[in-house]
Amino acid sequence: MSDVKRKWLEALGTPSYEIPKEPITFIRRYEYEGFDLEVYVQKNDPKSLQRVMIAFPKKITLPCPAVVIPFYFPEAMLGFDPVTGETLAKYTSISMMEDLVKRGYITASADAYYLTYTQNIHERNSGELWREAGTYLRKDNPGWSGMGKLVSDTKLLIDAVASDYRVETSRIGIAGHSLGGKMAFYTGCLDERVKVMVASDFGIGWNQTNWDDIWYWGDKVEVFIENGMDHSGLLGIAAPKPFCLIAGQYDDETSWDMMRKASGYADDEHLKFINHATGHRPPLWALEEAYDFLDKWL
Repeated sequence: MSDVKRKWLEALGTPSYEIPKEPITFIRRYEYEGFDLEVYVQKNDPKSLQRVMIAFPKKITLPCPAVVIPFYFPEAMLGFDPVTGETLAKYTSISMMEDLVKRGYITASADAYYLTYTQNIHERNSGELWREAGTYLRKDNPGWSGMGKLVSDTKLLIDAVASDYRVETSRIGIAGHSLGGKMAFYTGCLDERVKVMVASDFGIGWNQTNWDDIWYWGDKVEVFIENGMDHSGLLGIAAPKPFCLIAGQYDDETSWDMMRKASGYADDEHLKFINHATGHRPPLWALEEAYDFLDKWL
């Protein structure tokens, strides 16, 4: 293990409990035109479960490549609620899970820990959920971090996908937007099972977004800056793994500079930068360019 990777893993920290390694439990199957959806639960710490949704194309040649798509909750990446059929208008423009299953990939997403770590009375889209979950997580696990928990849960999601006989394990990618972009970037850089990464507008620089919130890194960001640690170093761990960044609001041209600082990329073939510069929601053409990048490498 390189010294750089060791430093990042030490920064993420370790929990005060043993991370469960148990098979996922099947709950229900839904059928739609073009794909089927399977819902599972997966133990992600000794006291809680995360819901896992996996979508399968109707016409599939086994084994099939897969894309893991972390986010707040999986319905958002579908763009609709499978129980009620309700369209989730807030998320339909970033419904990567539905987009990519219709493109021929097995796709999967799960609940983030703000929904699973603590009991609360707030509704699902409340920002207070994140603050409470991050605070309780740090209290219970002083040697861990919010980013450590996010990576841990995403790796469990990859475990679930990789254990499915329908998945070609040598062709697993990861993609995410915003929070999901952070999760995709970190997990993709640190998990060798991931062969290609796509992240949308997550703010690759420390000053570009809320990395210092308790549910991510908290006060560790100041230490990283003092020690000269930035995300070009994390990306260098994965090099030359293909990585595509979609910039829009929080990411900008300085993000491309950060990417090109990463060691191990001899040319720009394995790095792609798409800057639509239209705000936090990527337009369809930007997503399709990123999906083409997944096609190229998966």
